[in-house]
Amino acid sequence: MKDSLLAGLTAVVTFVPKLLAFLAILVVGLLIVKAIAKGVEKVLERVGFDRAVERGGIKKALESSKFDASDIVAKIVYYALALFVLQLAFGVFGPNPISDLITRIIAFLPALVVAIIIVVVAAAIAAAVKTLIQGTLGGLSYGKTLANVASVFILFLGVVAALNQIGVATTVTTPVLIAILATVAGVIVVGAGGGLIKPMQARWESYLSTAEQEAPKIRKHAASAPSAKDIAARAAATARTQVRTPSAAADGSHPSR
Repeated sequence: MKDSLLAGLTAVVTFVPKLLAFLAILVVGLLIVKAIAKGVEKVLERVGFDRAVERGGIKKALESSKFDASDIVAKIVYYALALFVLQLAFGVFGPNPISDLITRIIAFLPALVVAIIIVVVAAAIAAAVKTLIQGTLGGLSYGKTLANVASVFILFLGVVAALNQIGVATTVTTPVLIAILATVAGVIVVGAGGGLIKPMQARWESYLSTAEQEAPKIRKHAASAPSAKDIAARAAATARTQVRTPSAAADGSHPSR
């Protein structure tokens, strides 16, 4: 009885310092992490990260959210650093399953960050391609549709690349692509086998004739449309104006009328 009581008391005495160290590391670490996350958010807002992301085509996806792009990045930084704090805090107790789980999550974070960057860059490229096509072929009846299709296709490739980066492309995108290709192949086989060769031949002749008629219009619109350099210059001028306006408001000055 005495030995059991002594062993229990020894276990408590050994555990209490570890618990206090765990709580101290957790509290201090989370306070530091929160300060770092706020600093990251302020820096991103100062450098115009939100405006750059919105021009990249993410604005619509964030319209229904209460967070902007800089808030989301700050949250990601906060939770990523919080994982390191938890790993350090649980390490006080020695090897344990929770530390092993957090270690695996931390090892996954770099791939997740790269995947997010891929999606943002793909969205920016998709928005730029859409703007160029609309500026070049906006006067044609199908110009807007063609711009939207190109933008969605580029964004789809970016999403596929991001999923591949985090290791889920083979389980998600591959079955979807196989289903789409199988559907298209089935439609072609059934249509050709069902006697749609001549109607489709007539349709292709009509499409080619329309393309020949539209070719001069496309060249005309392409010649009169602003170049990519002009579009980039206008976008840069707009960005500079947006940067000056908040600065003037902060100084209490008003633009001359």
